[in-house]
Amino acid sequence: MEENKINVKMEFTDGGVINLELYPDVAPVTVANFVALAKSHFYDGLCFHRVIDKFMIQGGGFVFDNRKGLVSKNAKTIKGEFSSNGVNNPLRHDKGVISMARTPDKNSASSQFFICVADAHFLDGDYAAFGRCSDEDSIATAVRYGKAKTGRWQQFSDVPFMPIVIKSVTVE
Repeated sequence: MEENKINVKMEFTDGGVINLELYPDVAPVTVANFVALAKSHFYDGLCFHRVIDKFMIQGGGFVFDNRKGLVSKNAKTIKGEFSSNGVNNPLRHDKGVISMARTPDKNSASSQFFICVADAHFLDGDYAAFGRCSDEDSIATAVRYGKAKTGRWQQFSDVPFMPIVIKSVTVE
C-alpha cells in the first residue's frame, strides 16, 4: 500500500490541517473519484456535517448555510470497493483511516467520506476504505474535530454547533 500513494492536504477555515495518503492500489475507482473532486475544488467550502466522538467525522456532501442549514452538493456515484461488494480491499477501518460514506445501496458512494477517529473494524468489508492520515498531527486534528459539540439540525443529527468547514483539498 505504502509504495503507491497519493498525498493530499485538507485545510480547514479554522487553520486545522489533515494530511492524507490515498492508496490507488487498494481502491482505484474511489481514489480517482476523490482526486478528481479535489482537483475540481468540489470540496472547498463544504463542512463536516456528521461528527460522532470515538467513531468518525463525516463530510464532503454539504455546505452549511446560516439561513438554510445544510445544503447538499452532489456528485456522481461510484462502485463500492469492499469485500461484501465483490472487491478485495484489505485496508481496515483503523483510527485515522479515510473511507467513503454511502446509503444502504452498496454502489451509492459519491463525494461524502469519513475519517475514523477510533478503530471501527465493524465497517471492514462493507465500506470503501481508501487511505489514512499520514501523520500523528493529522490524526490529532481529526480526533479534536470528533469532540465537537453536536446536536440536531432539521432532519440531521450529530451536526456540529460550530461548523467545521473545509477551506481546500490539495493533491500534492
